[in-house]
Amino acid sequence: MTKQHNRLWFVAIVMIGFLAGCMSNENLKKQGESSRNLGEAYMSQGNYTAALKEFLSAEQLTPDDPYLQNDLGLIYMARNRLDLSIQHFKKAIALKPNYAPAMNNLGTAYLAQQNWDAAITCFKSITGDLLYVTPHYPLSNLGLAYYNQRNYDLSAKYYADALKLDPKFQPAIRGLSRVYQTQGKYAEAVALLEEGVKTWPKSAELYSELGAAYTAYKKYSAAAVAYARAIELSPAASPLAKEAQKSIDALRIKDSTIPAK
Repeated sequence: MTKQHNRLWFVAIVMIGFLAGCMSNENLKKQGESSRNLGEAYMSQGNYTAALKEFLSAEQLTPDDPYLQNDLGLIYMARNRLDLSIQHFKKAIALKPNYAPAMNNLGTAYLAQQNWDAAITCFKSITGDLLYVTPHYPLSNLGLAYYNQRNYDLSAKYYADALKLDPKFQPAIRGLSRVYQTQGKYAEAVALLEEGVKTWPKSAELYSELGAAYTAYKKYSAAAVAYARAIELSPAASPLAKEAQKSIDALRIKDSTIPAK
């Protein structure tokens, strides 16, 4: 065999190895995405154990997938492992610096830790992201963080900003109503929630909030009606239904015209 043939044979072997490596990497990526997709399906069903198993399998194949790291953060947050959740959200952001949903999720994990300053930093970093399709999420989350810091003026501002973008966003409706009640603006809280239940007539949470607002506004009969509606819309013996019933019982002491159940 001539030297030229030897060189051609060597080049052919290198090219075959290169192509085989590319095919192998592509197969690993597809397998990782398949496990991630299956995990996301399990997560949407609330089967967190099965979801975590699939995500961990996917991580062995595609550890540098930012979407997978975000999914792992969500799973660990659902299982109240906030330390691990934060690690994975940070890794997702390191892999994809403009990944706004992961930054919002990181801020949410900090909220769960009651680390209000860190949460605010996360949310503020994405409020101006024009490509983020749900900017009302971090705005509402800022409202919650400032509420917990007892900065009610800023809390109201951010909740209101969120509602300007999505007037139907329930967390912002409930959050702003609580700010109003804290500030003694009971009429504003009631008006906001009355509009809210028109938009969401089957929301037990909003009716429960409306009951609380009516109570603070000393409209006890209306409060009892709102709490009764919350009970009707809640699963039997749910915590929300039990609390609503306790509230109705307490209202009867203040207003004897409220009928017994």
